[in-house]
Amino acid sequence: MARVTGIGGVFIKSTGDHKRLAAWYAQNLGLVLEEWGGAILKWPDDRAEDRGLTVWHAAEKDTEWFSPSRSSFMINYRVDDLAALIAHLKENDVEIVKGPEHHENGSFAWVIDPDGNKVELWEPKLWDDKNKR
Repeated sequence: MARVTGIGGVFIKSTGDHKRLAAWYAQNLGLVLEEWGGAILKWPDDRAEDRGLTVWHAAEKDTEWFSPSRSSFMINYRVDDLAALIAHLKENDVEIVKGPEHHENGSFAWVIDPDGNKVELWEPKLWDDKNKR
C-alpha cells in the first residue's frame, strides 16, 4: 500500500503581514529564508542523536496542549541547542510561555509567534529515562 513517508513542508497562512511573520521566524528561530520567502530544512543538517524524526499526532478536541493559542495546530521545531536558543529569544524579548522541560526524549520549550500560534521547540535525545530531570 502507498503511504506517507514524512512531512514535505509546513505552510502557515498568516493572519496579518506574512513577511513580518517570516522575518520573526528568521530572526528568532534562525530559519534561513530563501528569495521566495520560505525556508528549506534539510535532515543532513540535523546532528541530533536520533538522526532525524518527525512526530505526527492528532490531539483531542478539548486539549489544552496548544493553549494559550486558539489555533488548531502547533508546529514542533527541532533545535540543536535549546538553552542557547532560549537565551537568544529572551534577548529579542520573546516570552517563553513554558519550559524548558526535560523529558525522556529531550528538552522542550514553548513560545507564541506574532500570529498567536504556539510553537514547540524540541532538542531531541534518544529515549532514556535519565534525560528526564
